[in-house]
Amino acid sequence: MSIYDFSVRTIRGEEQSMAAYKGKVLLIVNTASKCGFTPQYKGLQALYEKYGSAGLEILGFPCNQFGNQEPGDNEEIMGFCTLTYGVTFPMFAKVDVNGPHAHPLFQYLTKAAPGILGSTSIKWNFTKFLVDRQGHVIKRFAPTDEPEKLEKEIVALLG
Repeated sequence: MSIYDFSVRTIRGEEQSMAAYKGKVLLIVNTASKCGFTPQYKGLQALYEKYGSAGLEILGFPCNQFGNQEPGDNEEIMGFCTLTYGVTFPMFAKVDVNGPHAHPLFQYLTKAAPGILGSTSIKWNFTKFLVDRQGHVIKRFAPTDEPEKLEKEIVALLG
């Protein structure tokens, strides 16, 4: 099983294979619009603008499992991200990242890069997973890890 074996639904409702991202460095993030970490959209967008042409893709997955901080529907979420933070990186349909209904992609990510003490659950919004060009999950970053602080590791994978 690899990250490329999964399909995801875009925020506009289209089914998309993760295989579309083969050869790219990925930063996969569970997001929320009403969270203390929401301003990280700005840093994520800055990374995307700086390194997108070099092969970085940032993939945002809204999630409402933490403090009801993503209550809107997909259209509202996309409007907020675009108008407030100028987000142009790919956004996907709202998903669960924990529990029995967790999206299979997040089940895979959390097993491949467990958290503190081997925990597979995601603790909060803006947990980030860094994936190399071959689809290997390299590292999990905490919600408190600001996007700017990931730049060195992203650049190393971009080669």
